[in-house]
Amino acid sequence: MKKNMITFIIVLVLLFGALAFVVSYQNQQQSEGNPYGKSSLEQGTIDQLNDPLYQNQILPNELEERLENNEDVTVYFYSPDCIHCQNTTPLIVPMTEGLEIDLKKLNLLEFEGAWNTFNIESTPTIVHYENGEEVARINGARPIIEFDNFFNEHVLDSDSSAETDSE
Repeated sequence: MKKNMITFIIVLVLLFGALAFVVSYQNQQQSEGNPYGKSSLEQGTIDQLNDPLYQNQILPNELEERLENNEDVTVYFYSPDCIHCQNTTPLIVPMTEGLEIDLKKLNLLEFEGAWNTFNIESTPTIVHYENGEEVARINGARPIIEFDNFFNEHVLDSDSSAETDSE
């Protein structure tokens, strides 16, 4: 009886070890070639890798470079684990695509330091930068009309005035 119990425990430990190896291997395979440039990713990020709503990622150093170059950019700061982000993303991504706004996405779960670097207090947050400077921000989950107003007032107006200035 004692021998059977020891055999059972050994088999159980081996099964758990094999399961852990398989899960780790699968996560590593999914992490390779990802847009984050990292060898390991959080599970929430892995779950969104192939989701069309979470494409068009920007890395923090890439955003800093664009701001230093005085470029215009609109960034959606989010976390895959944030329930408000999970509810907001399906509203704003199709909206920005319809408005032809190049909405960059910055995953704060993968880049914890970006919270301080870009003064993000909560998620979701959308920030519009013009000439490398922040000109507008909207925080938190909101009714869709507020996002629509934000994009029309701050992003689209700045695009049309930039086109007028260049003509």
